[in-house]
Amino acid sequence: MDIGGSGIKGCLVDLEIGQLIGERLRIETPQPSLPDPVYGVVAKIVESFGWSGRIGVTFPGVMKHGVAHTAANVDKSWIGTDVDAGLEQLIPGSVVTLNDADAAGIAEMRYGAGRDQGGVVLMLTFGTGIGSALFVDGHLVPNTEFGHIQVDGEDGERRASAAAREREDLDYPTWAHRVDRYLDVLEAGLWPDLIIVGGGVSKKAAKWVPLLTTRTPVVPAQLQNDAGIVGAALAAHERDN
Repeated sequence: MDIGGSGIKGCLVDLEIGQLIGERLRIETPQPSLPDPVYGVVAKIVESFGWSGRIGVTFPGVMKHGVAHTAANVDKSWIGTDVDAGLEQLIPGSVVTLNDADAAGIAEMRYGAGRDQGGVVLMLTFGTGIGSALFVDGHLVPNTEFGHIQVDGEDGERRASAAAREREDLDYPTWAHRVDRYLDVLEAGLWPDLIIVGGGVSKKAAKWVPLLTTRTPVVPAQLQNDAGIVGAALAAHERDN
């Protein structure tokens, strides 16, 4: 399951190959995006697949032990909410929640652009904001928030997200220059060995990735919009208990 500010998506996943089984179901996120209505949508999607086992759920915010500590692009009433407990009241199986960018990164590291990659790998998802997932020798450092790192006096995502490109009607070369500057700041602090770029703009990677001048190799995500669902299912499957 993948909870987002505009849509909630779910599907069964074949974890042998990291692919969805059949068509995913997407339902518009209730507005306002309060916890109880969102829980209801998640339960409806789970029920539609006849699934009663453990489920993985992504959330657009910092997640610690099932509790949301931030809420990006959803109602702020989520902050401090035990998302695991709220969902487990409505669905038959147990729930494992994690940050949405972390889930996408987990999927890319297992099945996609980061497969068999050691060292420091940074996954960035460009959308309404910029999500991040950091891996060291394949191990996730959870809940990084590199979209909020300061670049020339403001949040990096304010100038370099996909939403910023659309909001300011920037062409790809102009936007790529902004992304380049954002990556310069990250590189100076992290010295990654590989950067994976995801989100909808990864489909248009040929229009902007070659324009980047980063020291680090930059490659587009391979699972694209399925990465969050796949990563959530993988996290749920591998959670100890």
